[in-house]
Amino acid sequence: MRSEMRLIRARERYGALLTASITVLILEAVLGGIALTVWTWTQVSPDLPYNAMNYVFWAVMAVVLAVVGVVAIAVASVGLVIPLAQVAGWLGRAWWWIPVVAASVSLAPVFGWALAHHAGFRGALGMWLAAAAGWAVPALVVRRLLLPDRPRIGGGAMFGWLALYGTLAVVTAVALAGIGRWAGIGYEPPRMSVERLAGTWTDGEGGTLVLGKDGRATATGLNMYDFEGTKEECSGAGSWSYQPGGGAWDQGVRVTVEGCESGFSWEFYGTEEQPRLFSYIGDPDSWDTYELERRG
Repeated sequence: MRSEMRLIRARERYGALLTASITVLILEAVLGGIALTVWTWTQVSPDLPYNAMNYVFWAVMAVVLAVVGVVAIAVASVGLVIPLAQVAGWLGRAWWWIPVVAASVSLAPVFGWALAHHAGFRGALGMWLAAAAGWAVPALVVRRLLLPDRPRIGGGAMFGWLALYGTLAVVTAVALAGIGRWAGIGYEPPRMSVERLAGTWTDGEGGTLVLGKDGRATATGLNMYDFEGTKEECSGAGSWSYQPGGGAWDQGVRVTVEGCESGFSWEFYGTEEQPRLFSYIGDPDSWDTYELERRG
């Protein structure tokens, strides 16, 4: 009878450990996704369009990734987080043993992977610290359940507390991200002008576009694409005009070249020091772009 009770208690305890670890890892994944989204807002990239099919695709992918992610998180809890908390407990009762063990275990594989993929030392250091923190936080929560001199907490109670505080953290993160977006935090393309656009632009493969300050344009070996993505090489003389639009994302350049069936419509991205022109290859929803960079 006593052995059965011990077995039941051991199962309940392990269930509480597993529940705590999975809950914290899920919260970390959600908060990390919010942080990643905010980071992407600051990155230099074209303003790619979205349509209904894009949203459907990402909605389906979100469900698939959620299912796969929960399974991966459960495996990580069993194979990494709970053993990490137990090993740290064997080394000593001080809480700081957990980040020490997490950092030690993560060092070789994370640095090896990062350097093999040419992430550089700073990139490898950042990934190592992120990985160590990612394992250490749920392990610290699990540690609370392993301490014999602390009041016992069941899995349901632990889940309730974590869900409550985790929801508050997610809501706060979303609100801060929304405020930042509303305040204008994020990337915008450089403001162009006729003077800044005048010069030679190249696609890096032999195609060039020369824009003169007098409004004349000369194309040599440039690619043109119709809505189906069919390519046509265009060379010749013509004209161009700068269209300032109502904001940084609305500005563009219109180029008309004699002998080419249709004109070029270019948009901007890049930086103040290195602006780029781009046009879509076929349907804009494909996100394929043809780009020119400033050469002179």
